[in-house]
Formats: sequence, structure tokens, C-alpha cells
Amino acid sequence: MTHLRQLMIEELQRRNFAPGTIRAYVHGVEHFSQYFHRRPDRLRPEHIRQYQAMLFSKLKLEPNTVIQRLAALRFFYIKVLKKNWSIAETPYPRKVIRLPEILSPEEVGRLIDAADSPFHRAMLMTLYGTGARRAEAAHLKIEDIDSRRMVVHIHGGKGNRDRDVMLSPRLLDGLRDYWRTLKRKPRVWLFPGNAWHTWNRPVTTKVLWTACQSAAERAGLADRHIHPHTLRHCFATHLLEAGADLRTIQILLGYRDLEETTIYLHLSSKHLSATASPLDALNLSKPGGRTPQA
Repeated sequence: MTHLRQLMIEELQRRNFAPGTIRAYVHGVEHFSQYFHRRPDRLRPEHIRQYQAMLFSKLKLEPNTVIQRLAALRFFYIKVLKKNWSIAETPYPRKVIRLPEILSPEEVGRLIDAADSPFHRAMLMTLYGTGARRAEAAHLKIEDIDSRRMVVHIHGGKGNRDRDVMLSPRLLDGLRDYWRTLKRKPRVWLFPGNAWHTWNRPVTTKVLWTACQSAAERAGLADRHIHPHTLRHCFATHLLEAGADLRTIQILLGYRDLEETTIYLHLSSKHLSATASPLDALNLSKPGGRTPQA
């Protein structure tokens, strides 16, 4: 698998795939090969069908995860092995769209106040204040905080797209408070790694995940399944409820398609409560009253 693995990584890198996608695709092909105990270039379409069925029946994976596994195999067979791929023989499962967990503004405030260190507090404020993905927040540089124009520059987002988002005055104050607590000031990264925050590399995304988990427990929100992406969803939903239009939210989130942003219409309590149910327009008799005749 070593030579094929290297070929696949090179093909993915040539197309400028994100590091996370590269890891997921390589892992998918390796798992496929390990399941049958054979090199992946010696496996046929019938093996792919068996593997797809196993992912559902044995591993109980979500349809969206299975779609990603199939996308990895499709890339491997078409781009690395230069073989044909039949959609008819290997259909993609229907994608499942689930509504994400949303916190109220008051709950977000409790979460940030429950951070167990100024470092974690600054990261939580950045996640909610900018709507950044956790990898984007982890890789922010000091120079990306533009206090003159009051914007935050986010580089290399999903799809390798750069964007600017607003720099909240409260976030700027929070970052300055965090900065004053650092005994040794970083030179490059806003959130440098290691326990003393002095490493020449940024924190890993796991650190942001841990910051959310520990704050949620301290805030009494552990049952809400809060993670960094929750704050991104809260950012968009609360903006919509405050009057921002979907196009603006799309740009701030870095989405390519406006349709991806419409999910926040389902999450906004303001928009849901402003739409009357057709039940309210019916002329119904009181409970226990005479049943209307046809």
C-alpha cells in the first residue's frame, strides 16, 4: 500500500485538497484494503459493493460518512488507478441533512464565562465572534487581527478560499486581555501550541474541541453536545435573528452556495415564530361542541 498511498497523496495534493480531506480519503482506502486483506488495486467493483453494505450493516455508519468513503474510493480508482467507475454499480446513498444544535445567546454567554483559562476564553470568543471553523481559528496569525479596519482575515478556509469577517470590539478587548496574560508574547500565531503557548506552531484543533467540552461541563451544558462548530452555527443563526440577510451570512461563513445558508432559516426562532401555521386560519368549533355538518 505504501507506493499507492504516496501516489494518492500526490494526486490529492496536486488538486489542492485540504489536509483534512487528504487524511480522510487515504484512511478510507486503507480501511477498504484492510477489510479484504488485499491490495486495493486488486479489488474489484463487487468488493466495493460488499464494502458499502458492510459500512451500513456492520459498522452502522451514517450515510454522509459512507458517501465520503465512496468518494475516496472513487478518487482512488479514477485518478490513481486510471480505471472506470460506474455510478450505476455503486450508487451513493441518499444524503441526510440534520439540523445542528443551537444555543441561545444567554447560553453562549454562559459557555464563554465558564472557560477555565484566558486562553480558552479567547478561543471561544473567537469561534463565536467570527463564525470561523475550528481549523481556521487555530491557524489565525497575529497579523490577521486587523484592528485598524476592524476585520479578521481568515486564510485557507474550506475550498482554500480566503475571506474577511468583522472584528467585534468586544472580541478585540478579549484578545487584548488574553494577550496581557501571556508571559512570553508569540511572534506569529495568535494561539500558539504547547502548555506555555510558546510553540512555533499553532494549537491543534483538538485544543479548541477540549475548550468547548470543558466549558460546557462547567456551564452545566454538557448534555447539549457542544463542539466548536456549534458556535459557528450559533454565529450564523443569531446574525439572522438580528436582521442580517442570508447573502451576507453566506459571505461571512465562506460558503460557495447560498443554498447551504438556508439551513439557518430552520434554526432561527424569530423566523419560525413569524410564520403563521395554516391551522390558525381554520374556523373550528370548540372542543365538545357540535360537529360541523357537511
